[in-house]
This record gives sequence, structure tokens and C-alpha cells, in this order.
Amino acid sequence: MIDVLFLAIALSMDAFAVSIGLGAKQKTDPKTLALLAAVYFGLFQGLMPLIGYLGGKGLLGWVAEYAPIVAFLLLALIGGKMIFESFSEGIEEDLTKVTHRVLLTLAIATSIDAMAAGFALTLLNANPFVACFIIGITTFLFSYVGVYIGVKSGTWLESKAEFIGGVVLILIGIKMLWV
Repeated sequence: MIDVLFLAIALSMDAFAVSIGLGAKQKTDPKTLALLAAVYFGLFQGLMPLIGYLGGKGLLGWVAEYAPIVAFLLLALIGGKMIFESFSEGIEEDLTKVTHRVLLTLAIATSIDAMAAGFALTLLNANPFVACFIIGITTFLFSYVGVYIGVKSGTWLESKAEFIGGVVLILIGIKMLWV
């Protein structure tokens, strides 16, 4: 279950980083923004791995022998992408107003990686529904807090969170090779 918690924290770093950027950008009414960001990001980060898990279960019969390698490659690619993105400006930099449509778009964009990571759930000894719930709640909490961090301190932590999340995903992927 500790693997699920590490996966949840790593996957939530993308949403956390975006939430920090949102908080730094829109400092008015942080309570509403924090709640909306947490709900959108938490919901999508919780649902997308389930989709990836179900797809992975369907493919597992065909690639069972190579499943640890596939999980490693997916997590390494996602982690590498997060590390790469930590050196560039976030997509929230171009926003002028945070609307429901913007939050929906950001929630989908930050959770696509979680769908691919859901394949790794097929190799973990955990209930996928519980794992996805943990991922969703973890992302909810990180996103909520992220908005307030952004309001108070700006974006200095944004890229660091994304970088650390990427490194953790790569490490989880390496561990998958020994499952």
C-alpha cells in the first residue's frame, strides 16, 4: 500500500504545481479557487488511473510477460516528461481568468499521465478502486494547499514539485522491474 501512496503523491505533483501557479496568478477569493481546483484535479486524477487500470487489465493477457517492462517504460516516460516540464513555464501562465472550462481543461491535461500510470496498478498488490480513491484524495489535498501556497509565495515551488514528482515516478517504474 506504500507503493500506492508514493504513486499518489507523485501523480499529484503535476496538479499541485498547476495549483500553485493558479494561486499565484489569481489571488482574489482563494477559498473558492482552492476548492474548485481541488475538486476538479482530485476527481480527474482519481478517475483516470482507473481507466488506465481497466485498459491495462484488458491488455495484460497479451503482454503479461512484459508487463513490468511496459509499466517501467510508461512511468519513466511520464516522469521524464514531468522533469522536462519542470524547466519550462506552466500552462497557467497564459491564463487571464480561471473559469470552470479552464479548470476542466487543466484537470484533463494534468491527469492524462495518471491514465497511463494506471497500467502500473495492474502490477501492484492493491485494490484498484481503493488506490484510485487514494490518488484522488491525495491530489485533492495537494491541489487545495497548492492554491494557498501560490497565493502566499508565488511560483517558486511550482517547478520543484513537478521535478520531484517526475523523479518519484521514475523510481516507482524502476521498482516495477523487480515485481
